[in-house]
Amino acid sequence: MQTNFIDCPRNDNLDIQKENSYQTDDKFPIYHFTEVLLEIGTLLLESGAHCERINRNIQRIAAISPYKVEMLLSFTAISISVSDRNNPENTITTNRRINHHGVHFGVLTDSSLLTWQLFDKKISFHELADSIKDLRNTPKYPVWLVRFFIGIACSCLCMIAGGDWINGSFAFIASFTGLIIRQTMIKKGFNVMVSITCSSFVTTSIAGLNVLFDLGDFPTSSIATSVLFLIPGVPLINSIIDLIEGYIPTGLARGAFGGFILLCIAVGMFLSMALIGINNF
Repeated sequence: MQTNFIDCPRNDNLDIQKENSYQTDDKFPIYHFTEVLLEIGTLLLESGAHCERINRNIQRIAAISPYKVEMLLSFTAISISVSDRNNPENTITTNRRINHHGVHFGVLTDSSLLTWQLFDKKISFHELADSIKDLRNTPKYPVWLVRFFIGIACSCLCMIAGGDWINGSFAFIASFTGLIIRQTMIKKGFNVMVSITCSSFVTTSIAGLNVLFDLGDFPTSSIATSVLFLIPGVPLINSIIDLIEGYIPTGLARGAFGGFILLCIAVGMFLSMALIGINNF
């Protein structure tokens, strides 16, 4: 059964070791192998992968290698222990800290495809290592383009919620400006939660002008939709997935992280509406 283009275990992988001979490579020592696995694991975790997806990708590589891999995943770090199947005394354990938590579905898809290509013996370990390095340096979308389409998305949501083009325009300007505030503060080294609170405050203040001057058909829709770009959808979804699949500590940490972001959004909105004088939202 061909499942190369999706990230899920195959039905025929219960006896992988019989089906795939180990790929031995004297130029690929255990410490180098471990570093490649750490690079893949941290890249996936920083790009928004849930724990079981990371584990599947790592074990897919280990299945056709001369090494046995054990891995511990947490919200802030990854620890990997690699041992030689033929010489268990040859073991190395190392860990790496996670620098940030973002979302990049392109990286998740490409990483899975690379591990499947290795599993199917279409590429070597060295080619995988080089590809992962290139993948980490994959260029992102231009900042102005992201800001523009975030504004368009919030504006469209506003009009779907019952607002007219005036309310949608306020939602566009508010979300566009709020995203600039968040990105700029994070770039300058501010705490993520402080950045989100300030972004929520500025976004709500701009959208609140629509309510203050009672413009458009449904002014409050601009407030309700302009802050939606701050909602931590991926961390909350990954939290549920991790809890269901048994990664309890990481699932709880993701849930707490997402919940605190929601609290910061609410604090920013409350301060802004209290300042403007909106008390019937």
